Amino acid sequence: MDSKFNELPFMAITVADKDGEIIDMNERSANTFENSGGKALIGKKLLDCHPEKARNIIKSLAEEQKTNVYTIEKNGVKKLIYQTPCFKNGVFDGLIEFSIIIPEDIPHYVRN
Repeated sequence: MDSKFNELPFMAITVADKDGEIIDMNERSANTFENSGGKALIGKKLLDCHPEKARNIIKSLAEEQKTNVYTIEKNGVKKLIYQTPCFKNGVFDGLIEFSIIIPEDIPHYVRN
């Protein structure tokens, strides 16, 4: 992973190629998935790392080249999960997941 993304303290980034193989993770992602192997997950299939419901979502994201966005809370930490296709020269090239910590007191602005 490019060094400017590798040490982001608030965002885990996981990248899979068009065949669903994990090809890159930043340090936050490796730490998040440490109990599942961390950086050793590189080279593994995304589908093998998830339960059936999540596998179906991942398959749909790849097949339909669509985005899935939701929030979670685990151990008192809120996160925005943003799973989206990535493209190379306009052709589907894989999926990327951004898991972003949401600060407890995040301001919200409506701009016109």
